Amino acid sequence: MRLSTVRTAGRTTWGVVDQESFHDVGAVLAGRYADLKAAITAGLAGVAEAAASAAATSLADIEWLPVVPNPDKILCVGLNYEMHRQETGRSAVENPTIFARYANSQTGHLAPIVRPKVSTDLDYEGELAIIIGKPGRYISREDALNHVAGYAIYNDGSIRDFQKHTHQFTPGKNFPDTGALGPWMMTPDELGPLPDLRIQTRLNGQVVQNATFSQMIFDIARQIEYCSSFTRLEAGDVIASGTPGGVGAKRTPPLWMKPGDLVEVEIDKLGILRNPIVEEV
Repeated sequence: MRLSTVRTAGRTTWGVVDQESFHDVGAVLAGRYADLKAAITAGLAGVAEAAASAAATSLADIEWLPVVPNPDKILCVGLNYEMHRQETGRSAVENPTIFARYANSQTGHLAPIVRPKVSTDLDYEGELAIIIGKPGRYISREDALNHVAGYAIYNDGSIRDFQKHTHQFTPGKNFPDTGALGPWMMTPDELGPLPDLRIQTRLNGQVVQNATFSQMIFDIARQIEYCSSFTRLEAGDVIASGTPGGVGAKRTPPLWMKPGDLVEVEIDKLGILRNPIVEEV
């Protein structure tokens, strides 16, 4: 299944997406689940059956929101592709580099990524997002993928000069409307094996990042294992699994996203996350 949170007919709801339509499962199961996160918590029980009878709306008539607008936490993995680690000049490490995002820093598919007034150093970072389905602490690597509800596309938009104010990444990663998550979450049974899938980021049609998930330094299972060692993972939590090399900050001259640009992140089989860039008003 492909599942999304959207706004349609003046209200926020969630449901199943096919090639042409959004099926409003949220309306059918309103008595059971308050939102998509609640449905994920329940293991998506009854969702496929409800989709068969749910009202359908053309994809042209919905506003895409972040797949999970209200995660308990968003954990981001830094420096997780060798080419990116090398271009940053960082040393190799034995454990994943983790930082956090806030839910209100996110935006949805086709919604603007906002360049803030205080900086022009807005960078792209195409990533695979992991949506946690089953809560857990001290999750073993062998059991980790059983805790995954689905996968989505992430653009971990970064305000690089704020990121570099100190050794901590947090300020540059949490400006409002800079982290895009969408368009949908695809369940693992539909997406299939990850290693050979390709991720590509394009800025105004130019390919700026291109890799396969087999190039990750720490794979998805290791990320879940490590994150659950220091925090309890909850259903609906998001892990952004790291970006390949080719970021704008490490080009000569730097390649910053600017108002009027269009950034796209595409993952094989999963889809395309597309966002225009606008200036903060």
